[in-house]
Amino acid sequence: MTITATVSLEVPALEGIARADDLELIEVMRAWAQARREVDAGLAMLAGVVAARSTLELGYDGLAQRAGARTADALVSQLTGTSGTEARAITAVGTMMSDPAPWLGEVATHVTTGSLSIGAAAAIQTGLGAPSPTVAADDLADAAHSLLESAASLPPEKVARQARELRDELDEAGIIDREAALRDKRFLRLTRQPDGMTRLVGLLDPESAALVTDAVDAVTSPRRGGPRFVDPEVAARADAVIRDERTTEQLAVDALVEMVRIAACADSGRVFGTRKPAVRVHVTASDLARGAGAGRIEGQTEAVSIATVERLACADGFLAIEFDVAGSALRLGRSRRTFSDAQRTALAAIWGGCAVGGCDRPPSWTEAHHIEEWQRNHGATDVSNGILLCRHHHLLVHNNGWRIRRLGGDYRFEPPPGDGLHREAHPLIPKNAVYRRGRAGTN
Repeated sequence: MTITATVSLEVPALEGIARADDLELIEVMRAWAQARREVDAGLAMLAGVVAARSTLELGYDGLAQRAGARTADALVSQLTGTSGTEARAITAVGTMMSDPAPWLGEVATHVTTGSLSIGAAAAIQTGLGAPSPTVAADDLADAAHSLLESAASLPPEKVARQARELRDELDEAGIIDREAALRDKRFLRLTRQPDGMTRLVGLLDPESAALVTDAVDAVTSPRRGGPRFVDPEVAARADAVIRDERTTEQLAVDALVEMVRIAACADSGRVFGTRKPAVRVHVTASDLARGAGAGRIEGQTEAVSIATVERLACADGFLAIEFDVAGSALRLGRSRRTFSDAQRTALAAIWGGCAVGGCDRPPSWTEAHHIEEWQRNHGATDVSNGILLCRHHHLLVHNNGWRIRRLGGDYRFEPPPGDGLHREAHPLIPKNAVYRRGRAGTN
């Protein structure tokens, strides 16, 4: 049987696109992106059929094995020229589309119509998981619906993070099991290479990653667009890092080796400068008091159990930040222009990194910005007047005319007047799920 089908995709022609203005270029790219989502939806449906014909029960009689591939994912990868990770996502979503679970029916529809990418659909599917004794299918369907409202404008990794946060809110009893599952995946492997080098391969659970990442960031952040420094001594050290002839990756590995060398000895300042690596844990007062709920390690996306929060709060070298529904507000008025370390800690607990929605810079890579500017608008150096922005978005405010506007409890990132590249302002929503949980008064 031969199946012949004609698929028509309406996309703008690309002749002369190099001479198009900026706005036209962006609109053309949006049109082609829509066409790609429609093509990917077709590939996913095909991959679902391939998977159905390549099940483990079929063994060597399965389609993938007969075609010379070990798995359906591998066959899809061969046929589409995609990476293993992308092929797995296409196959998983295709399998879901062929017989969607009740809570994923709306997700499957959005993929079919091309309004949702394969990556975002796979993120929702994996992040929400399946119903359990404590989470009903209707709850997951509602969560999927809420995710679809923003998924079209976010990259898959951001959608995955939101999906996991929603699952944690619905299933706080399962957090400790999910945390343990991630911890069980951790490993480090050192393999001697023929040329005498040694390859390091490993995975860090969120708790371990928080400490290691913070330590390496303290060394490499001047090279990688980290915050600018006012203190002359710290600024001089940052300049020295920028001028260093080693690559950023070489700086990172040399710092890691030095950490191992000094081990438990006090750091003299030559590795980390003025700031020691730390792990900060965020938890609402109500969750801590009742011994249930979820905590968050600053800079990490996965929830941790209250048992982990309590352990880290008692361990040397860790700082636990506890804040209530109202949040912490350290006030300095206009007695000083720059935010203090204590205020930055409070801002990190609120915003969880750069406040701009699509930005993934953690708190350690951000700068504190006065919403009502200190000099021009006489804004106070208070937490209530502060917001965290990475260097890129901070410079957009000061150099490109962008503005942070606060309307009651809502914040918006507004483009300069007459900017045709941006259709509307972007809402700024605190990324720290624990802070949002506290503000909502979740019990």
